[in-house]
Amino acid sequence: PCPRYPGARIKPNGSKHWHFKYRLLGKEKLMSYGPYPLISLKEARDKRDRDKKLLLEGIDPASVKKERKLAAEIAARGRFEVLAEELLDKNRREGKAEQTIKKKSWLLDMANEKLGKRPIMEITPSEVLAVLKKQEQAGNLETASRLRSTIGEVFRYAIATGVTANDPTVALKGALVRKRVKSRAAITDKKQLGNLLVAIEEYTGYRVVKLGLRLLAILHVRPGELRLAKWDEFDLEHGKWTIPEERMKSRMEHVAPLPSQAVQILEELKTLSHPDALVLPSQSLKVKPLSENTFNQALRKMGFSKDEMTAHGFRATFSSLANESGLWNPDAIERALAHIEGNEVRRAYARGAFWDERVEMAQWWADLLDELQRGAS
Repeated sequence: PCPRYPGARIKPNGSKHWHFKYRLLGKEKLMSYGPYPLISLKEARDKRDRDKKLLLEGIDPASVKKERKLAAEIAARGRFEVLAEELLDKNRREGKAEQTIKKKSWLLDMANEKLGKRPIMEITPSEVLAVLKKQEQAGNLETASRLRSTIGEVFRYAIATGVTANDPTVALKGALVRKRVKSRAAITDKKQLGNLLVAIEEYTGYRVVKLGLRLLAILHVRPGELRLAKWDEFDLEHGKWTIPEERMKSRMEHVAPLPSQAVQILEELKTLSHPDALVLPSQSLKVKPLSENTFNQALRKMGFSKDEMTAHGFRATFSSLANESGLWNPDAIERALAHIEGNEVRRAYARGAFWDERVEMAQWWADLLDELQRGAS
């Protein structure tokens, strides 16, 4: 204790600190008010008197101090842009796909223009709506919808971490003009499909693109899953392709059976690429994949418009004709398309189910494509 000021304590290193000793519910406690002379005697006494009043009301001054400290921390990190960056960092640590992070960052940059510096707990639905309306008025209806969803994700993260209690995007549901949902164009007529397969076979552009389109038709995967495929994912001996979870829309590893026609195409592709690199390398730079629009551009060169067929449309082609055949369990078809089952128990079951049927169905599909191509030649 300091003889001059009874409320002070002198530490071994000579520094002096103000303390307030009190009892609450039979327990002795000690509050620290900071160092002397940074905190003057008057300031220390003011703090002591304030805390004595709290004790008279049965309130623990230490609890109030903790609440004030927490409030200060929340205020320091409570800006929208800070929480948006925290959310992106969380997504990175969770292993979200790089492209997903990139798109989310792009959307949050739009939001930060108006909301970034604002305390998140003070942001109102009308402020968020103004940001969304800017995109809507520019005709970017899909961007506006995705932006609302992404802003809402930031608010839900802020709620979970105790920074705010409300998500203003909930009140905006239905406030934006809805974009008319248009399915990706796909050929489902067998005769037209045969003509498309002939056109692919007669394609005179970059051979890797031609072989990639043939694989896309046979394997009916998403174009991005095939464009970024690497050789170490394939087991040609046992006819399996294991697509890693980071490239799957469902964030779950997917194993696709390879019919004999697919194995044959892959064997040819081995001669056109490096065994340690990509299966479908770019023509200009072998270490880079085919660009995102390569397959669709090839389809346009063959004379198929965007309203007739897209690279993604091969999935709908397979789904329509496989279901129409009546030969296969609908669940096996859905599993072949790597569609997510909503029920967790069913999803866990479906992940390993229908393998034998899927192997048989994959060969049936490849054989049917050959038959349709021969019929159209």
